[in-house]
Amino acid sequence: MNDEHPPVDFWTALLRGWHGRCPRCNTGRLFGSYLKMKSRCDSCDLALEPFRADDAPAYFTIFIVGHIVVPLVLVVERWGTEPPLWVHALLWLPLSVGLALFLLPKIKGAVIALLWVQKIAAPKAATGSLDPSA
Repeated sequence: MNDEHPPVDFWTALLRGWHGRCPRCNTGRLFGSYLKMKSRCDSCDLALEPFRADDAPAYFTIFIVGHIVVPLVLVVERWGTEPPLWVHALLWLPLSVGLALFLLPKIKGAVIALLWVQKIAAPKAATGSLDPSA
């Protein structure tokens, strides 16, 4: 971490990431577009590229959306008038997609901030060597 910036605690960094802000300075933006992460913070020049969220935000988003929508479906089915499937589709598909689109960038920002505050950077790719996973 740079000496000119005060240390940031875990929850502050997570909240900054949730809001799409740099976890260190809270001034720069994490994303250049909807989910495209910037390589560096425009304000404090923090290298963001080593903190790759990969698939974790998608998994967490699916987990959260599923735990919100499925109980609602069951409540409507159990205590409702047992609506036809087209009513379920009309209700739950837009809700699921809307929640996922709303939560995904927030969760991705929080995961990036979590990786930064815990100093879990992705290893640099070795140059000139074969990929053992291929």
